[in-house]
Amino acid sequence: MQNTSLLNLGWRPFFQQQLSLSDLETYTPARVIAQHRSEYGLMSEQGEIHLSILHSMPALTVGDWLLLDNQQHFVRELERFSLFSRKAAGHKNELQLIAANVDTVFMVSSLNENFNLNRLERYLALAHEAQVEPVVVLTKADLCANPEDYVQQVQKLDRLLVVEAVNGLDNSTAERLQAWCGAGQTIALLGSSGVGKSTLVNTLLGQAQQLTQATSELKHKGRHTTTSRSLHAMPRGALLLDTPGMRELQLSACEDGVEATFAEISELAQSCRFADCQHVNEPNCAVQAALKSGDLDLRRLQSYRKLQREQAHNSATLAEKHAFFQKQGRLHKAIQEEQRKYKKGY
Repeated sequence: MQNTSLLNLGWRPFFQQQLSLSDLETYTPARVIAQHRSEYGLMSEQGEIHLSILHSMPALTVGDWLLLDNQQHFVRELERFSLFSRKAAGHKNELQLIAANVDTVFMVSSLNENFNLNRLERYLALAHEAQVEPVVVLTKADLCANPEDYVQQVQKLDRLLVVEAVNGLDNSTAERLQAWCGAGQTIALLGSSGVGKSTLVNTLLGQAQQLTQATSELKHKGRHTTTSRSLHAMPRGALLLDTPGMRELQLSACEDGVEATFAEISELAQSCRFADCQHVNEPNCAVQAALKSGDLDLRRLQSYRKLQREQAHNSATLAEKHAFFQKQGRLHKAIQEEQRKYKKGY
């Protein structure tokens, strides 16, 4: 990154208000711009810093702000104004952090067999939960006979949703995304593998080689740009947060996000006869009535139910695991205390 002033790194009053005068005089604010297996890549006004990941540190992710002491040691993390997370892929009962302190998310889907409304609804739930402005970017418009048909399908999910169909190789179409790319703004790209996300990143950055050069310095060469998360400076001063293509996106702790994504169903549910209506066979169900009249699409209701069940199950599973480890921690401390008393001869 050429210009490393705090403002160009995304600094704002929200973070400034978390610091005392003593903090400002003593510590250095730095932002996480890359995440690797054993270290974080940071950027401050003094330049690039490599910070080893220690067990004593909280879980951080790209976009986080933290304070360093004079020896460039971790002091503390600053509160986030937005956070993207998901249940870790596979069978792990863990929450995986994706990105922090993001202003806008470009949800990327291609205009081919990859196009999937259900998947876009997952991304929307994630964005609404994080309270980040979503923009749906439909790529490979040059290979599609009628991109407007797809745009209309996405627009039906939410009439206020911004949807742009672009050719990732064409600067004139990518230019339409620059409205969200002002100086100091942080934009995250989310999308599955093969949707043309890397091509779009290169075009937005202004040159194909810029992405490779920016990541090779932090990743010590040899790793492909889509294997880890990283922040890159854009020509007009915004920061672009690239993420690997996600084969699996399991929601967790995302109840508000799901409700906001399916706002019309939540609204209908308020007119149901029963407050705990499951919208199946209950009498005077407003949701079922909307289905019969054609005002609500069955696919939409099925997707809503699926995401509701998924996030509830994953949230409960993670909560149980957290409670278990808390209990184990208390037990371990109690045993240690007993051992100390025994050694002292109590």
